[in-house]
Amino acid sequence: MWTTEITNQSEGYIPPAKYQLIHKAVLETCDALDGVKDGVLEDPRRCHFDPQALACKGPAQGGDSPTCLTAAQVEVARKIYAGPGASFFPGLERGSELGWATLSGPKPMALAAETYQYLVFKDPNWDYMKFDPARDIALADKVIGPTMNSTDPDLKPFFGHGGKLLIYHGWADPGIAPQNSVNYFNSVEDTVGGKSKASDSIRLFMVPGMGHCRGGDGTDDFDKVGTLAAWVETNKAPDHISAAHKTQGVVDRTRPLCPYPQTAHYKGSGSTDDAASFVCAAP
Repeated sequence: MWTTEITNQSEGYIPPAKYQLIHKAVLETCDALDGVKDGVLEDPRRCHFDPQALACKGPAQGGDSPTCLTAAQVEVARKIYAGPGASFFPGLERGSELGWATLSGPKPMALAAETYQYLVFKDPNWDYMKFDPARDIALADKVIGPTMNSTDPDLKPFFGHGGKLLIYHGWADPGIAPQNSVNYFNSVEDTVGGKSKASDSIRLFMVPGMGHCRGGDGTDDFDKVGTLAAWVETNKAPDHISAAHKTQGVVDRTRPLCPYPQTAHYKGSGSTDDAASFVCAAP
C-alpha cells in the first residue's frame, strides 16, 4: 500500500539524508522552466523529473550509496509524486522533497495516525502499519467526515450573501497535496456556474516554494487577512498579493502571488528578487 511502502520498515525507505539529493536534482532539471533560476518552481506541475535519473549505477548498482537511489527507492519516490491515485488524492509536487519526513520519514503519518487512533478507531494502540486505504478512508469518511471534511463545492449560499473566500496553498507543501486545493477551487467554479460567476467571490493563490502554510524557499510572508478585508470593503477582488521571503527576519526577495491559474512572469529585466520585475499573466 502507498502509505506503508514509504516507511522505514520497507526496502524502499528513503532516509532523510537523501532528500537534499533529490531536491537538488529536481531544481537542476526544472528550475529554469519558468524563466528564472531562483531555487523555486513557479508551477511544479510543469516539471517531469524522474527519480530514475538518480538510480545507482556502476559498482553501486543494485546496492546503495548516499549519492544515488536504489531501485526500490526510485519507485517509492515516484509513488510520492504520483500519490495514491487521482480518485483518492493527488501526490506531492516536485520541489517538496526537503519536507518528505512528514509522510515518509522515520515517523510518517504522525498527525494522520493520531486522527485514526483517537477519532476513527478510538484506540490509542492502533498501528498505522495496518492502514488499508480502501477500507479505512471509507471508514473515516463515515465516522468523522460529516464534521471534518471541507469538500462541498456548492458555495452559492455563501457567495449570495456577499461572502468572499481567499484560498492559498504552498506548491512545496509536503503534508497536504497542493493539487487538492486546485481541484477544490475548480470544483467550486464548476458548481457555481463557471469562472465568470465565481471570480468576484473566490480566489486561489498558489505560493511557489512554500511549504505547509509557511516556510520554504518561496515568498511565504504576505498579508492574508488584510487582503481579504480590502476585498470585502472595496468589493474589488485581488489581482495579486505582495509577498516576501525573509532570512533571519530580513527581506531578501519579494514577488507577486498571482490568482490561479495565472503565474508570475519575469519581465526580462531588473532584479529577480524584486517583485517589480514580475507581472501576473496566464501560464
